[in-house]
Amino acid sequence: MSESKDTQPLKINIAVENFGPIEKAEIDLRPLTVFVGESNTGKTYFATLIYALERAFEGFARVPLRHSIITLLKQSRYRSQKELDKETFETLTKLNTSGRTFKYSDFPKWLCTHIQNCLNDSEFIENKLKWCYDLYSVSELIRFAESKDNELIISLIVREEKQSLWNFELGGCGADYSVNGSVNENMILRSENAISQKELDLEDLLLLFLGNSNKMSDFYYLPAARSGIMETRGIIIDSLIERTTTGFDHSTNSFTFSGVIAEFLKILNNYKDKGYASREVFEIANLLEKEVLRGEIKVNQPNGVGSPQFLYKSQTSDQYIRISQASSMVAELAPLVLFLRGIVKPGDTLIIEEPESHLHPRAQTEIAMTIARLVRAGVRVIITTHSDWLLQQIGNLIREGELEKHDKETSELPHWLLKEEVGAWWFHTDKPVEEIPFDRIEGIEPRDYEDVADNLYNSFVDFERQFLNEKAESENE
Repeated sequence: MSESKDTQPLKINIAVENFGPIEKAEIDLRPLTVFVGESNTGKTYFATLIYALERAFEGFARVPLRHSIITLLKQSRYRSQKELDKETFETLTKLNTSGRTFKYSDFPKWLCTHIQNCLNDSEFIENKLKWCYDLYSVSELIRFAESKDNELIISLIVREEKQSLWNFELGGCGADYSVNGSVNENMILRSENAISQKELDLEDLLLLFLGNSNKMSDFYYLPAARSGIMETRGIIIDSLIERTTTGFDHSTNSFTFSGVIAEFLKILNNYKDKGYASREVFEIANLLEKEVLRGEIKVNQPNGVGSPQFLYKSQTSDQYIRISQASSMVAELAPLVLFLRGIVKPGDTLIIEEPESHLHPRAQTEIAMTIARLVRAGVRVIITTHSDWLLQQIGNLIREGELEKHDKETSELPHWLLKEEVGAWWFHTDKPVEEIPFDRIEGIEPRDYEDVADNLYNSFVDFERQFLNEKAESENE
């Protein structure tokens, strides 16, 4: 099936009020979305929310999907025409009528009802939020303020360039929360100019749901403190196994993981080095090993069973060592290498907390180039950062992108960015989150970074003045 050329990438807008440390924020996800600001201002809170909403809706598609909906559509292809109800049969007729626009309202009512029920399944959505944040109640997400009467609002809007698609909102205070969502019934899923080479069935609706990607995208989250998790992963797994055995004193006060960390550990524990999900992303992983780690990561799985062991060998050595014996930089970047090597593919979203952690300034600028290469490969990237070096390099890559508009691409793994592809957002205490516009001279520079630089310079001048005064007084004695 050939889709209309006017199909555009989906635009995702997420807004919150009175959410954790955040007073108010409205953020639209770009190919590269950057969260900057002081600690405890909500960067991780918002990044986790993006992941939680993706989990709740199983991705951001043109129509909110669940595996139950996908299963229904796939099962339908095995039904004969006699087994289809009248509405479903009419839907297939409309779908196969050439020169006809196909809208969401053309779906059979049973399918629209199922989608609406999934969109407004408050218990399921709240459970995903509690799972991701490791909370007992959604009310714990309310803003950290003296007033307990603040109303928590979380909203999600999904749209294309020329039309809205669907929206969702969770709001309330205390223990009283409501969930509301709706799909645009006039949404055009297939234009009158679309051409089909075969007779379409209900499973083909899935392609209309997914838009121009024609495949399900996945979300992955690399949490902060990856080096600590990598170094203690074996101990954590052994402890969890012990807690699941009989005879162990299972305390009701046992510590638990947030869903973000639990999923991260699960992926590492089940990691199989069986090739690559994407050749282009795989090459980016190889370049990351060569230029930043200056070595290679090896996956060793004794006898093909059990938890894998991750090893590192530098370019100047013939011996592999355990990740726990390597530098904190290696332990911090090893998970990123592993995810790029065998899991992440174009169309996916990768959230990385503090990619600059434990990295020398030079390596921080190189990791910015890795992120830009992922964007060029079609991976949506969301990062939180405190690094001025990283931001300055992103600014340079945007400047390079402006030049690339006029020059022919020559790099095998391009790493330039366009300013419209990058959204930088400044989180700060007791103020709404602000977007930081790119400036060709200043780049991406939060105002408080300038304040820090000014304070350091003023302190230097003050100390230098005191030194000169003391020196002059000493010479006059």
